[in-house]
Amino acid sequence: MKAQKTLGIWMDHATAHLIDLESTKNNHSIVSGFTFDTQEEALSRSENLMHNKRKQMREAYYKEIAAAILKYDHVLLFGPTNAKTELYNYVNADSGFKNIKIVTIAADKMTDNQKLAFVRNYFQRA
Repeated sequence: MKAQKTLGIWMDHATAHLIDLESTKNNHSIVSGFTFDTQEEALSRSENLMHNKRKQMREAYYKEIAAAILKYDHVLLFGPTNAKTELYNYVNADSGFKNIKIVTIAADKMTDNQKLAFVRNYFQRA
C-alpha cells in the first residue's frame, strides 16, 4: 500500500498556511489579494464594485490553494473562520478532487508551532 501524502492548511480569509509534514520545502503561505486597501479603493468607486472585486479575489485565492491540494491524498482544513468551509465547497464542486479526502475542523488562532503540532496530531490519529 502506498503511503498517503498529507497536507494541513490553517486558513482564514486573508492567509492560508500550508503544512506538509513530509517536506519542509512545501510549507508556505498563500495570501489573499483582497486587502483593506483594495477594499477601500473599490468601495470609493461603488459598493457593487467592491463586492465583485472581493468575489473575484477570493476565487483566485481559493483557486491557488486548490492547485496545491491536488498534489495530496488527504487534506486537513482548519482555522477560526468559515473560509475552510468555503474552500471545501469550492473544491467539492470540481470532480478533480473526488479522490482526495478533505476534512474541516474548527480551530482558534495559533502560533506556527501550534499549527504544526495540530497537523501532526491529526494525521497520527487518522
